[in-house]
Amino acid sequence: MTETVETLKTFESGDCRLAYRDEGAGAPLVLLHGGFLDHRMWDDQIPVFARTHRVIALDARGHGASSNATGPFRHTDDLAALLRHLGTGPATLVGLSMGGAIAVDTALEHPDLVRALVVSGVGTSEPDFQDPWTQAANSAYWHALGAGDIDAFLDAFARFIHGPQRTAEDVDPEVDRRVREMARGTISKHTRDEPDHQVPVTDTWARAATIEVPVLAVNGGADSPDHIRMAERLVRTVAHGRATVVEGTGHYPNMERPDAFNAIARDFLRSPEAGR
Repeated sequence: MTETVETLKTFESGDCRLAYRDEGAGAPLVLLHGGFLDHRMWDDQIPVFARTHRVIALDARGHGASSNATGPFRHTDDLAALLRHLGTGPATLVGLSMGGAIAVDTALEHPDLVRALVVSGVGTSEPDFQDPWTQAANSAYWHALGAGDIDAFLDAFARFIHGPQRTAEDVDPEVDRRVREMARGTISKHTRDEPDHQVPVTDTWARAATIEVPVLAVNGGADSPDHIRMAERLVRTVAHGRATVVEGTGHYPNMERPDAFNAIARDFLRSPEAGR
């Protein structure tokens, strides 16, 4: 993992304090983390891309160092408020899992802020889980959360690191440690009886066909069939989409094989399709 020095900034947006990193200069590149994690999942990307871009990596509301929700909100609106506050845009949004869903939502709800999308392991913010492995893994961690058993939640959540084709022994222990550390930090911010204030963005699959910016899906080759299928459905639905694979990785290809992920993203950023 690339060593980084944390320099978190904050933005007060209505009832929320968003924490974020803002590094480098150039065309804006926004990194959006997966659910239960935080901006640190991009530690192997931030210093690399800050050499050529202005890199903004935020903690979504209720995650990491950002404040919890106290009323109705949408992650896409938080992102839009931050980008407008910073005077950036249109930006390339790079999002994994929940972060990819936020990126797609932003292309739908705030298209003036989006130049291109790179998503990983996600379709839209309206997931369609069909595979028995994914359903069982989701059920296990939600059951653990309902019981207030953080350790059981982390064990269930960690299944997504390796995916259905591999075991925990196939994954670098440091990746497992980092994911668990971030997830524990986020979960510890919340209580079992806390209301869910998130307002969903609707009709995302039907509306995805209106997305005109280029979309690249970078999937882990060992990710769950559902996550790969939804990402591939997204790139078939949008006007200009394509998919590629980082072999030998699960749900977090940017953490397992950062060099490969960075090279794919760099080539996309340099391509005429992303720069138009």
